Amino acid sequence: MLKADLHVHTEYSGDCLTSLDRLINVCQRRGLDCIAVTDHNDIRGALRMQEKAPFKVIVGEEIRTDQGEIIGYFLTRHIKPGLSPARTVEEIRNQGGLVCVPHPFDRLRSSRLNFQALKEIAGDIDFIEVFNSRNVYAADNRKAREYAVAGEVAFSVGSDAHWPWEIGRTYMNIPDFSDAKSFREALRSVTVENLGRLRKSGLFVHVCTKTLKLLRNR
Repeated sequence: MLKADLHVHTEYSGDCLTSLDRLINVCQRRGLDCIAVTDHNDIRGALRMQEKAPFKVIVGEEIRTDQGEIIGYFLTRHIKPGLSPARTVEEIRNQGGLVCVPHPFDRLRSSRLNFQALKEIAGDIDFIEVFNSRNVYAADNRKAREYAVAGEVAFSVGSDAHWPWEIGRTYMNIPDFSDAKSFREALRSVTVENLGRLRKSGLFVHVCTKTLKLLRNR
């Protein structure tokens, strides 16, 4: 089984300072076998991590559509932000990628996917993030899990790490995989009972991220 954190950011995200070398070091110290690098509207860091890291790296992108965020996994090309959710899904599929909806019910996150848009693309979702360490309210993670169970959609979980100390706070144990198809099947084998370790990050990480955004936009 692989110990996988499926939502991690690097310095290629505008609200993160974690270098690729630091990310590799922390992942190794914490025993992670697999990560998905999901920078905001950018895949350069993920592509470089895939070349550098001694463990599995999934190339992802957290894409800001005109209705909120969608993550594409197993990408080879950048997908520009600002498209409709349906068009973004189409762009992911054109690359043979997988579609994930992150933090779908986080009431404090303005970047969450609009619920109407979520319903419209429901048939094209490969998995839903049912636990995000940065969600402040436990009920919002629980609602995501209930939504996934009701729709018989596979689970994913992730730390949504923007700082080194967040990496691996949440992870899931999944069977090994070789490509997008086998990864999707690996996630479908995960049940509520064997999701892995699920730990919240606390409010401090939000303060740090907002401060960094303010400093970068001065």
